[in-house]
Amino acid sequence: MDPPSQDINLNSPNKGLVVDTSDSLSDVPVEAVADVADGPVGIAANPLPPGLTEQEAEDLRTELTKVEEEINTLRQVLSAKERHAADLKRKLGLSPLNELKQNFSKSWQDVQTSNAYKKTQETLSQAGQKTSAALTTVGTVLSKRLGDMRNSATFKSFEDKMGNLKYKVVGPRGNGEAIGSPTDTTPTQENPPF
Repeated sequence: MDPPSQDINLNSPNKGLVVDTSDSLSDVPVEAVADVADGPVGIAANPLPPGLTEQEAEDLRTELTKVEEEINTLRQVLSAKERHAADLKRKLGLSPLNELKQNFSKSWQDVQTSNAYKKTQETLSQAGQKTSAALTTVGTVLSKRLGDMRNSATFKSFEDKMGNLKYKVVGPRGNGEAIGSPTDTTPTQENPPF
């Protein structure tokens, strides 16, 4: 298990090299320290895995050191390349927002050329055509039904009653006849106050 103070930043060249020194040595018995200093009595300083000789372990440690140095060098080279790329982009006027727009545009083009998008677009187009046809049919049916209803005896009777009522309220002038002039003896008020 990693000690809490271990550097876990994957970009850090010191990854895994931090040693937790917060543990005090007072927890280690004095005899054990003396035994280690005198030689391997019961506790070995760095025990070897089974089946590994001292020479093989030393070769592996040397190789590990070289690999860690190469990793550190590669990190430095990558960092320098990233800075150089950022400078080039800045000189070309490419901002992160422009890059995001270009990435989004390219992604949208990729989506539009995908088979799934084409099938979905085709399906929605067919559904739209069917919906349009259904609404046209409904409109035609409603129009026909309203025409039938207008020609029905009940509607004609209702229309006649409304016409009679209008005649009684408005009078014979309701059919576009001229309304009397202000000199008429009976004043009419076109816009009552309420």
